[in-house]
Amino acid sequence: MSLHRFFIFGLFLLVLSCKKSTDISAQTLVIEGLQDDVEIVRDEWGINHIYANNQHDLFFAQGYAAAKDRLFQFEIWRRQATGTVAELLGERELKRDIGTRLFKFRGDMTSEMNYYHDEGVEIITAYTDGVNAYINEVLENPDSLPIEFKILNTLPQKWTPEVVISRHQGLLGNIGQELQIGRAVAAIGEEKVKELLWFHPKEPKLSLDPAIDKSLLFDDILELYNAYRKPVAFQPEDVVEKYRNTSTTTALLQKSQIKTDSLALGSNNWVVSGKLMEDGNTYMANDPHRTIAVPSLRYMAHLVAPGWNVIGGGEPEIPGISIGHNEYGAWGLTVFRTDGEDLYVYDLNPENPDEYKYQGEWIPMTTFTEIIPVKGQEAKSIELKYTLHGPVTYVDEEHLKAYAVRCAWLEPGGSPYLASLRMDQAKTWEEFREACNYSHIPGENMIWADAAGNIGWQAVGIAPIRRNFSGLVPVPGDGRYEWDGFLPIIEKPNAYNPDNGFLATANQNVTPENYEHWDAIGFSWSDPYRGERVEEVLESGKKMTMEDMKALQVDYTSLPARQLVPLLNDLVFSDKAANAKTMLMDWDYQLLPNSIEAAIYVEWETQLKEKAEGLFIPEEAKKYITALQLKTVMDWIINPNKKFGPNSESVRNQFISDAFKDALVSLEKRLGSDMAQWHYGQEKNKHTYMSHALGSVVKDSLKDKMNLGPLPRGGNGYTPGSTGNNDRQSSGASFRLIVNTGDWDTAVGTNGPGQSGDPDSPFYDNLFKSWAEDQYFPVFFSKEKIDSVAADISILKPKK
Repeated sequence: MSLHRFFIFGLFLLVLSCKKSTDISAQTLVIEGLQDDVEIVRDEWGINHIYANNQHDLFFAQGYAAAKDRLFQFEIWRRQATGTVAELLGERELKRDIGTRLFKFRGDMTSEMNYYHDEGVEIITAYTDGVNAYINEVLENPDSLPIEFKILNTLPQKWTPEVVISRHQGLLGNIGQELQIGRAVAAIGEEKVKELLWFHPKEPKLSLDPAIDKSLLFDDILELYNAYRKPVAFQPEDVVEKYRNTSTTTALLQKSQIKTDSLALGSNNWVVSGKLMEDGNTYMANDPHRTIAVPSLRYMAHLVAPGWNVIGGGEPEIPGISIGHNEYGAWGLTVFRTDGEDLYVYDLNPENPDEYKYQGEWIPMTTFTEIIPVKGQEAKSIELKYTLHGPVTYVDEEHLKAYAVRCAWLEPGGSPYLASLRMDQAKTWEEFREACNYSHIPGENMIWADAAGNIGWQAVGIAPIRRNFSGLVPVPGDGRYEWDGFLPIIEKPNAYNPDNGFLATANQNVTPENYEHWDAIGFSWSDPYRGERVEEVLESGKKMTMEDMKALQVDYTSLPARQLVPLLNDLVFSDKAANAKTMLMDWDYQLLPNSIEAAIYVEWETQLKEKAEGLFIPEEAKKYITALQLKTVMDWIINPNKKFGPNSESVRNQFISDAFKDALVSLEKRLGSDMAQWHYGQEKNKHTYMSHALGSVVKDSLKDKMNLGPLPRGGNGYTPGSTGNNDRQSSGASFRLIVNTGDWDTAVGTNGPGQSGDPDSPFYDNLFKSWAEDQYFPVFFSKEKIDSVAADISILKPKK
């Protein structure tokens, strides 16, 4: 937090501490589009509690308030959703816009909106009308626009429901992995790939159909898909000159990449029955692990109107609450890895390359023409092509091949998280489970705990049924590899009031062994260590409290360390390595920020993975298999005869010894020769630094205002308190929620760095330090409690 903003916010809190809500003068705003008065009480942590007299006004006000907090984020989202980024940033974004329009939902909008809720048209339209009401308001006074609009010399534009239902930022599927596995199989063969990648619970078929020319898989087949999905990156030339950073290091900062293992990313959630809790109530805890960013990925709100009383977090750009509670129950989510994408390869007609072969006949592609505005140039006319399977991402005219992506998420109801509108009104497990039937994207583990004492789990997500192929490598599009429809969501794995008293998921495979519909279940899962640690604590037999729930969400116990460190016991080291070994032998396996042992262990773990990747991934496959899961490496180390050849134990011991010594060399180079200074959480090691999208292309005074950190962190990607497997945390739980269903006002949460995306707002980074220190704030539900912590009150009145 900059000194100026810290001073302003300090004054704000000082004034706030001297007031009750009854002492705060409500601001009255007259807004066209409302039907009745709406009260918005903003609490001291930045959550807007919205009280409306009807459903229309509730979602109108949610859109208005969210746009007010996140206007620049909303504008970039709108451009990504509509394929108009090149209009702002020029020709370099043209392929993104082509990809966006290629993967646009083109079905009936009325049916689409009403899929998410029976009154979806009213809800979504009211929400976008609220967004537009704020845009109208701010355009009347452009000086009040957030600084980003001035930096880019642009203005926000109006929303439509099509923006809300865009799929562009969803957790959609595995198409990138599918192509990379196909390339790896082409390079080194099916069996070698299976040795390196951790597939379970059964071994998938990875062989490439003989009809596929392996040599042609190495073109940039998914360029348009990848362009459509990547974050928007700004360059110095996008910035108005007076705000621009002219430093030669800017490009390096902008282009820096962090190597991550996507399967190490994820989330935790659990529900606990009253028999395991000291107070006898059920509890729900959820901490989704996604990109750590400013503004926060999640946006919290409280929505109250006839038929609605729901609080929690969700995507800022969509109506409703996706993780939270109402008066009856609480729910949360983690990713249940569901494969909703496939890459099809077609033969093209030599006489007409707009025709592809399907079931022995030449079928014409469907085409659409789009006009894309481009900054500084004439608009571009582009042609989009589709097969019966989906959008064509690449045409190889020389070899007469075309490639299309089949996307389950382009079916009606594929907008991420929007089906949570139905969950928001559920009163019972049965109603919640019925609402789950509509949750297509992403594939998730939905959990439920209610005030009546019940807990439940339902896996959701649209799941293609593949009878004769795995979905893990490209297949011919000639009609031999088709989906046999979709598995009804209600038939995906589920459980209700289990005997052990809890249900917990952490992106590991939690599908029961006796489950029957394996042809609709994926093969790739996260490493099991987070989930195993959560289960270890929950099944300990101890009667737990809210404090125990909080401690578990931010738990930094490393189960891999428990297995790996004892392997050092019989190894002989000298000098600094001997001292480091001695320290680890007395260590409690906690990856705490101030721990020297944690720094040594994590660097050793990193070296083990990197050495294994260098040693065991054949050179010709390293472009396609860029990382090994820790579970794979651990299995080889614990059972050395699997991978280390003759004299396997001795070879394994040398391998881990070399990695240990190299880890110490790496730490000394980075942190200095004094081991006493090697604490884990620090700027040169494990830390958080949140960089605004414009933070590296603006002058230093703005950069310091927009970027946050660094602050020390603990944990890594294999601890329940997940902070990713890189020094600068790029993923983890910016948002957390824990709910006691017996006392809604005792719910707690985090949402770093703050609710607002406006760098001039006191709510831009007010939660950053407490989030980084794993602290919580109360998430009050009753009007009395909310009024007691009100920071400001707004009364929205309809324009007569």
